[in-house]
Amino acid sequence: MKKLNRILLLFVVVLLGNACDFLDIIPDNVVTVDSAFEDRIGAEKFLFTCYSYLPYSDNIFENPSLLGGDETWIYDNYRVNLGTDVYSVDIARGLQNVQSPLLNYWDGINGGNSLFIAIRDCNIFLDNIDKVNSGLEELSKKRMIAEVKVLKAYYNFYLMRMYGPIPIVKENLPISSTTEQVNVYREPFDDGISYICELIDEAANDLPNAIMNEADELGRLTKPAALALKAKVLVMAASPLFNGNTDFSGLVDNRGINLFSSGYDELKWKEAADACKEAIDEAISVGHKLYTFNGIRQISDSTHNKLTIRGSVNDRWNSELIWGNFKVYTGAYFGIQKLCFPRVDITTWENLNIQNAMAPSLRIAEQFYSKNGVPIEEDISWDYNKRYELRKAESDHKYYIREGYTTANLHFDRELRFYADLGFDGSLFYGNSKYDDTDTWTIEAKKGQVSSQQGIKAFSATGYWDKKLINYETVAGSGQSFTSNRYAFPIIRLADLYLMYAEALNESKSAPDAEVYEYIDEVRNRAKLPGVVESWQQHSTQPSKPTTKDGMREIIHQERLIELCFEGSRFWDLRRWKKAIDYNNGFIYGWTIDREKAEEYYIPAVLFKQEFATKDYLWPIRQSNLTVNGNLVQNPGW
Repeated sequence: MKKLNRILLLFVVVLLGNACDFLDIIPDNVVTVDSAFEDRIGAEKFLFTCYSYLPYSDNIFENPSLLGGDETWIYDNYRVNLGTDVYSVDIARGLQNVQSPLLNYWDGINGGNSLFIAIRDCNIFLDNIDKVNSGLEELSKKRMIAEVKVLKAYYNFYLMRMYGPIPIVKENLPISSTTEQVNVYREPFDDGISYICELIDEAANDLPNAIMNEADELGRLTKPAALALKAKVLVMAASPLFNGNTDFSGLVDNRGINLFSSGYDELKWKEAADACKEAIDEAISVGHKLYTFNGIRQISDSTHNKLTIRGSVNDRWNSELIWGNFKVYTGAYFGIQKLCFPRVDITTWENLNIQNAMAPSLRIAEQFYSKNGVPIEEDISWDYNKRYELRKAESDHKYYIREGYTTANLHFDRELRFYADLGFDGSLFYGNSKYDDTDTWTIEAKKGQVSSQQGIKAFSATGYWDKKLINYETVAGSGQSFTSNRYAFPIIRLADLYLMYAEALNESKSAPDAEVYEYIDEVRNRAKLPGVVESWQQHSTQPSKPTTKDGMREIIHQERLIELCFEGSRFWDLRRWKKAIDYNNGFIYGWTIDREKAEEYYIPAVLFKQEFATKDYLWPIRQSNLTVNGNLVQNPGW
């Protein structure tokens, strides 16, 4: 298979010297392609090659959404200490460019892998699967074809989310293609969305409802996963960035074709809502449900509820996971759990596996609700103006903050997801071989304490830690010992679908109704919060907020930012809502982490000043591509 890929890639490279870097052309009747489809085993290997292009979801070097925005930050000298570039951080710092774009999934450079090559291999599979004449049953063949069509749909979606309109490569061009045929065009955005949905519609009914052979097939596509992907695609297409955005009205190619529709179409939200509902119904019908921790350990309800929230992401293949990325990045020191893990034991100070470098910003700590289920700046009984003042923890917070510990007011009387997702100075850290929640680890982060900065690397720059992405049974020991309880990073889980449905319903109606409330309240109920109407009526300075379309939109947006925190959703949501220009322009704050005394530590410190322009909503196309192919047009502002 590796030899086959090298041969195919050679044809691509030779041709791309005279064409575009992304366009993959394969000659007719290539012997190695024929041999790859001689029997079932060869066809399965090629199927897994198509899967292999899935971008790592849990890898900071490949996924722009982990460190590319304002959600998590990393210390300033990260490049020297990690020994390599982290292009997502460079994007967050405003270093994107047209000459050599960062995390370039168009060409496959600077941390990105060319998804056009992935699409090429999907096309090879679809063109040749009928040649298999040994050992492949018709039902299995249909399933494999369906999987590859959905993978092809996903790769197109991934590119369109980054670049907007792209060339739609429905079939690979033959070796005899003329220069005119090779110099392809970007197709209108709505045409690309229609093609993705067409692929999914063709495939969905030939996919299994669930994975039965979990030992061998976890991570392969199912019908619920395909329908959930379609829902996500249509929600993206209906959102402000791509639906009636006049900032893109000037994107016209040399044929005079507008690549974006200039008018707002409310019907797109109706189509998105219908797709979400279909995906939800299908998922529930085959057993998907919001996750609940079912461990046998004797723990308090508070700890159980926190593990429920964490486990919805990091419990391997749980009932809520509709499609997870089975590619888990395990590079030395850079696995996602290593990057999040706090030092809580003095014996681990020299353990290089504990990077604890992915640090949530102060803004993220402030975005979670109060215990009453409303924003802290709206809660009539929560003193927002005194959030940075000090308070000593008492017994009512004993499962969240070490009793008697002094920390900021910001850390008290918050919702359950705050304590489940975030670690902070004085907070409890359940797990890491301690499973009695009356005697667990404490994060102590002030200068000189066990969790504080000990050198020039491997520390939280903000004074916060991302506990959500750490499985409670992952253990960091003395020496270089680190045992990860691995899990599939979510691509889509049921809570995501519920919130997309609530959003699409709200946008498609003149005012929110009971069905809009129902699906957001399902997610809030798992977090032990009252419904939105009750919470706002009883606890908010804006009691009527859930009754208006605009008010409910704001509530749904914040609910998504909280529920899907650290999963890569915020980065893309802020873009599709056209809110990134508001959130990613300004200062990144953390605590003053090099101070010993609490009154000096709990002073917000500026870590960086971000700048985000309208052009940053879309990735630039590399300038050399435009030079080679005059039919391509650059994205606005670049």
